[in-house]
Amino acid sequence: MFIHIGEGNVVKADEVIAIIDCELLSSSSITEEMVFNRRKEKQVVETEEYEPKAMVITEETIYFSPLSVATLKKRGNMQTTLNRLDDFSEEIEEARDE
Repeated sequence: MFIHIGEGNVVKADEVIAIIDCELLSSSSITEEMVFNRRKEKQVVETEEYEPKAMVITEETIYFSPLSVATLKKRGNMQTTLNRLDDFSEEIEEARDE
């Protein structure tokens, strides 16, 4: 499953380590240092047009997203919901054939 995180960026859901509200970034010197180091290594994707609301952390890259943490969480949970749905496609095909 993939999550569209805004501005044309898509990440694999199973590669997401954390999604952090950007308002909390300045409250942690460890997070600030991590972002600083990743920027030096060119492993940060910034938003270009919008103020970032969330930071999506993967093993390889940090993405700043214009979408809220709540929206990203809903998008990530969508696959869980889809997996729980029963697949009735065979029953529908059989009903059409009758």
